[in-house]
Amino acid sequence: MTSARSQTRSRLVVAAALTAFVALSTPAVAAGSVAGDGGHRRPCTASRIPDHGRAHDVLRVAEQAKKEMGLKSVTLRVTLDGREIATTALGESMTGVPADPAMHFRNGNVAISYMGTALLRLVDQGKVDLDDPVARWLPGLADGRRITLRMLGASTTGLVDYVTAPGFGETVYANPFRQWTAKELVAVSTGLPRWYAPGTNWSYSHANFVLLGAALEKITGTRLDVLLQREVLDPLGLHETRNGFTPDIPSPVLHAFTSDRGTYEESSFWNPSWTTAPGAVETTDICDLARSASGIGSGELLSASAYRELLNPGTVGLGTPTAKCPATVCIAQTEATHYGMGLLVLGDWVSQHPLFFGYSASMAYLSSQRLAIAVSTTQGPDTPGGHTAHTITQRIAAALAPEHPIPDFG
Repeated sequence: MTSARSQTRSRLVVAAALTAFVALSTPAVAAGSVAGDGGHRRPCTASRIPDHGRAHDVLRVAEQAKKEMGLKSVTLRVTLDGREIATTALGESMTGVPADPAMHFRNGNVAISYMGTALLRLVDQGKVDLDDPVARWLPGLADGRRITLRMLGASTTGLVDYVTAPGFGETVYANPFRQWTAKELVAVSTGLPRWYAPGTNWSYSHANFVLLGAALEKITGTRLDVLLQREVLDPLGLHETRNGFTPDIPSPVLHAFTSDRGTYEESSFWNPSWTTAPGAVETTDICDLARSASGIGSGELLSASAYRELLNPGTVGLGTPTAKCPATVCIAQTEATHYGMGLLVLGDWVSQHPLFFGYSASMAYLSSQRLAIAVSTTQGPDTPGGHTAHTITQRIAAALAPEHPIPDFG
């Protein structure tokens, strides 16, 4: 089906994120810096790219992809065992303003991977069990006694994704500046029949992560942004990753543009409140995204048992189409490609690749080689739809680790 309605829904479906319940702001920190040894900050700046070797191969992939896809900008960083291979920015943020590695962009569902890790850290600390029913913290949730923390983080609750609900996409595009509340978003999903009984299948639903954010706040008695800062951002040294309770983006800004509404227009400050929990509506820079790839992908902050849960919380083998849940929704979860605890396992790689209103980003980590790839792109007037940053990430992986390709999901 290629109707305008179906196209609108598909554009929104791939913009992955979550949403919770609070409304304050976090303190700003210095722009354009990344953690170094001992917590020392250094600027997120472009590296010198020689005319041969791995860095040159990465640059060649990016330049070719930018031209082929008609991208306005490509920003990337690749590290090996924490050491920089290449950091660069191609193209423009705005007309006449060159893109720069220190520029901030929305990280979308990367924040979900932080939430998954935060949940597993609470498990490691003995504060919760993954199989605790969420009714303990969210007593008003229908089926809350059957839905567990594991099911929220692994997206196996059966809740319909509100993004796919009739009229939701049209409403968002009619007023992209609207401030949505978590209650509004959850109500859309809970007001629709479940795809399946909790825990019996797999399907992606933004509502799961809205609820997970709310549960984490209740469990800890801590605002979500503060919790993520304490449990994930600070330990990984992510000084340029921060929550925002408004559509603002800290300076310097990587501006975004989209043709989603039929005309090429700036979308940098369209409101992301429908995508993720207040407390997890984040921006980042490319250095922090690469650090996230290695820190989250390696399970650096987790015990060995928690890391196993991160990579497979019971999703492998699920994703069976039924009369109520088509194969495009209940996507097969295999050993090769499956959803973990707030992230994707794609072959030998751990990944996330958000897409939101003209922004595309991707992070991927290959643990066997300690190889981290982070890419951010913005659209030109004729850029094709889809995860352009992830496509570039796949191509960089093919160039640097050809024996470990990154497969598509679903």
